Amino acid sequence: MRPRLTYLGLIAASVALAIPAGGHEPTAPTARASALEPVTSAPAAVVDAFHAALANGDLAGAKALLAEDALIYESGGVERGKAEYASHHLPADAAFTAATMRSVTRRTGQAAGSMAWIATEATATGSFKDRAVDSVSIETMVLRREQGAWRIAHIHWSSANSKK
Repeated sequence: MRPRLTYLGLIAASVALAIPAGGHEPTAPTARASALEPVTSAPAAVVDAFHAALANGDLAGAKALLAEDALIYESGGVERGKAEYASHHLPADAAFTAATMRSVTRRTGQAAGSMAWIATEATATGSFKDRAVDSVSIETMVLRREQGAWRIAHIHWSSANSKK
């Protein structure tokens, strides 16, 4: 029986293969890194479509891009599954996204078989609930190909005030 690659296993393997023993990012692909495919545009397009759905208040569209068992980590909390996220933080995340301007400053990722990860650094500016927003955010999304379509299986968000 073939071992199943877990979400965290995929991330750990990707990081281990992409960063040489000295701990610095490589400037060119190494022979070790060739075991993982570079990310195709499809997983990144799903991440962008998820953010677009949030910005447009399209809760059904955002939910459609999540796996049923999606695990969402945000601000020290966890939501286990699409249904739990949809009934708790999805509407607030959509309201925040619609009220602010998000700009991606850096993105990386990789795919291996039916799993992919996309790591995004971004800024958010604007106003939400009568408060000024000027923050940086870090986002990791793990995607799984299910029945020919990429679905978001895990999201980990963290943010902090901008240090301008």
